[in-house]
Amino acid sequence: MLRNHYQQWLTFFAVGLALGCGNSIDEVPPEGHPTEASDEAGDGEVHLANIRQLTFGGENAEAYFSFDGQQLIFQTTRDGVPCDQIFQMDLDGSNQQMVSTGNGRTTCAFFDPDGESIVYASTHLGGLECPPAPSFRMGYVWAIYESYDIFRAGPDGEGLVNLTDTPGYDAEATIGPDGRIVFTSVRDGDMEIYSMNGDGSDVVRLTNRQGPDGGPFFSPDGSKIVFRGREIQDGDEYDDYKGLLDQGLWRPTAVEVFVMDSDGGNLIQVTDFGGASFAPFWHPNGERIIFSSNLHNPEGRNFDLFMINVDGSGLEQITFNETFDGFPMFSPDGTHLVFASNRDAAAAGDTNVFIADWID
Repeated sequence: MLRNHYQQWLTFFAVGLALGCGNSIDEVPPEGHPTEASDEAGDGEVHLANIRQLTFGGENAEAYFSFDGQQLIFQTTRDGVPCDQIFQMDLDGSNQQMVSTGNGRTTCAFFDPDGESIVYASTHLGGLECPPAPSFRMGYVWAIYESYDIFRAGPDGEGLVNLTDTPGYDAEATIGPDGRIVFTSVRDGDMEIYSMNGDGSDVVRLTNRQGPDGGPFFSPDGSKIVFRGREIQDGDEYDDYKGLLDQGLWRPTAVEVFVMDSDGGNLIQVTDFGGASFAPFWHPNGERIIFSSNLHNPEGRNFDLFMINVDGSGLEQITFNETFDGFPMFSPDGTHLVFASNRDAAAAGDTNVFIADWID
């Protein structure tokens, strides 16, 4: 779930003025893009029907359902929002409302199972302005901002409480059905996965290997965790990885999908395609995983959605789009799929949120 960085293979961030927390945007889509319109699925997209575009313009990604399946929470950079802030919206794209502070940069929001709160990561304690983007002289790298901490707030963004205060990157928090949080942190010098109680107590490290583990999600029953990662052995590649990480950077060109028990045991590698397979999420039956990958062209920027069984068998391509499809999530009842895509972009660099009926 490591944020919108995968979009940056294709796009640059827009620049504008920040909206204050609580400002509401009832987006009126441009002519020709009604929210209730049914876009035809691409050739081969047999699992998708009645595709609807929910956002129109800017960079919108990581949209996740509430546990009752009635709302979506997502991050956006758009006119008036110079770097990612957290918004909520209804399933038809209406009632879009900022629920983060409007300061710093935010990422990776998720609903609590009881619907009474949300969690997300923000840099605002480290500065009210957008943190600087990495220099292009470093090549394609992500910024792993050490000022990211994880916060809990009410569903409207009020009552903000800091859950992490350890030096180093803390972000990518998601919540299991019992309310326990799983997240990514660099607090111990590497990108690892941790879990904690909903109030930030009882922090437990779940992974312990060299390499970029992160983007975790609990299975529907809370017994397992799916995530993207990679183990890097000692040598030149690890030296490059660790040298960048010590500067708050990561070059995310090779990651795979893994599954482990919720206590960190029984680690299983699910994919082995080369390139970048990321943003995995569980099918509601707990037996299959949907994810985004450039597996057909590991050096390229064409990311599609794929499904695979937990044991690595039964690979099936879900989307057939020539640009980017990523950050998929099923509704809790399995009837809908939400994802981010560059398809039908009105302007170069636009990434929007789409929802589709799911056909098993």
